[in-house]
This record gives sequence, C-alpha cells and structure tokens, in this order.
Amino acid sequence: MRAVVVTELTGPSAMVVQDVPEPDAAGLVLIDVKASGVCFPDLLISHGKYQLRPDPPFVPGTEVAGVVVSAPEDSGFAAGQRVLAVSSLGGYAERVAVHPALVLPVPDELSFEEAASLIINYQTMEFALARRARLQPGETVAVLGAAGGVGTSTIQLAKAHGARVIAVVRRDGADDFLREIGADEVVRLTDGWDQQIRDLTGGRGADVIVDPVGGDAFDDAVRALAPEGRLVVIGFAGGGIPSVKLNRVLFRNISIVGAAWGEFLRHEPAALVQTHAALVEHVRAGLRPIVKARYPLAAAAQALVDLEEGRVLGKAVLVQD
Repeated sequence: MRAVVVTELTGPSAMVVQDVPEPDAAGLVLIDVKASGVCFPDLLISHGKYQLRPDPPFVPGTEVAGVVVSAPEDSGFAAGQRVLAVSSLGGYAERVAVHPALVLPVPDELSFEEAASLIINYQTMEFALARRARLQPGETVAVLGAAGGVGTSTIQLAKAHGARVIAVVRRDGADDFLREIGADEVVRLTDGWDQQIRDLTGGRGADVIVDPVGGDAFDDAVRALAPEGRLVVIGFAGGGIPSVKLNRVLFRNISIVGAAWGEFLRHEPAALVQTHAALVEHVRAGLRPIVKARYPLAAAAQALVDLEEGRVLGKAVLVQD
C-alpha cells in the first residue's frame, strides 16, 4: 500500500511517499482510509517535538475516517462500516490498523472528509468548553487563533452551547469567513485587543477565553477576563510558554485551566465515547466540521507546510487519489 513516510526528524521536507507493507491487524480494526486529518500533532511529530517520539522511518497521521476492512468479533465493528479513528500513527496511508477502543462510528450526516475533521480539534474543544470551562448558555467566549482548525471548531461548538463568540485573529481577510461560521464579533490581535473585548462586553470582559496561542497574547488574555472568568490553555502555537503572577489570579477571581485532551484520555479513556456522543448530538443539530483545504495523499508535506505557515482556514484533510 502507499503511505507517507517520515525519513528524518526534520519536518515535512523529510516526508516521502512509498510503498510499505500493509499493517498487521491482529486484534485491531483494519480501516480502508478515505480521508486523513492534517493537524499540529502530525507537524510536531515530524520534527520530533511531540510527546510521542517514534524513530524514523514511520508513517504519521493521527486522524482518519474510512471503511472497516476487518475487525475482531467482539469489537462491535464489522466490515463495510463507516468509522473514524484516533490513529496516533499510521493515518497518512491507504490503510491503517487501530485499537477498537479508539474507533468510533461516523454519523450518517457526515462525509468522510468531515468525519476525519471531527476528531482532535472538535473532541478537544468539546472537552475544553463543556468539561473544563463549564461553559453556560449566554456567556461570552473569546477565541484566539480563531481562523485555524482549533479556532473554527471552538467558534462552532461555543455557539452550539449557546454562547456569544468573539473571534480574535491575527491574519487579514478572514473576517467574513469567521462570521459565516458563527462569530458574533471579530477583533484583530493587535495592541489593545483586550480592551476591545472589554468594550464589546460593556467593560466586563469575556467569561471564557480559549488560548491555543500562548506567548505574548497570554497576559492580554488574563486582562480580558471577566470576574470568575476562565482562561482555557489549549497549546502554544505562538511558540512561547507564558507564566502568570498568581496574585492576579487571586485578586481578580479568575481561573486558568488546562485542556490537554490526549493526556486526559490516558487517565479517563471512557471520555472518548462520551465526548463523541456529545459531538454527534451537535452534528444532528446541524454542526458540520469546516473543511476548507483538500490535498491528495502525495501532497501531505505541502499540507503540513501550509498549516505551519498559517495558510489554512479551518481544517485541512488528505484524500485518497
């Protein structure tokens, strides 16, 4: 079968498409891959900067959707069934074998491309908003990095939970797109953006701020929180890992919470099925993952470069030729 292989830990430039043996599917669900999500863990793992650090050569790819080829009798899956899966590795290929506990049925409403997009970003943000931030209807959510995959999923899910959404974005030209997917207001990430958040909320600030960026934006995010607000730390796409003076947390009565979905699943594996069930309910109510960029499998390296350089609005996927 064809697969994208990381030959060195030097990033996408070290990816090549090769013929490789089909994976050993003993005790696993073998999936004929129709679409693979393109996400930051795939980019980081190609540089050797992710917590999972396999030695080259290996096939990256964390999110897949496709059709079951074979499955263990007691797995609950059968040949021909449409599924999505958290593959961790191996997803940038024509076939992948995944543990049954990490395979989930695809809602009938979704295409394979949409299903491959409903995995890391949407699972993370449903977990972050519903469980970690305890988001309530009528609250205001500000989303940093709003035009990327994490940002767009946050906008959609925050709206699904009944929130008002303020999109905070650095790039130009994304305002109309962000409003189309549900943002009530769009703020540019420039000096004084925190004051704009306060102005848009009558001086109160945002109840929840989602920060996948880190770096210099973090201090402004703390200032933009309302009393009893929650700053949800998703990651550090901006490059820097910030710190905060705890007296600010104390005297402003705010909370800073982490939302490390993959790490949480290591301790609470049942949360995967629970979170997927919540997402399926959102899908049935009309939510559709935003797939804005499609690449053939052979262009996986370019897809990751585009992701790294901020050229992807919403979600990018790899599709089989």
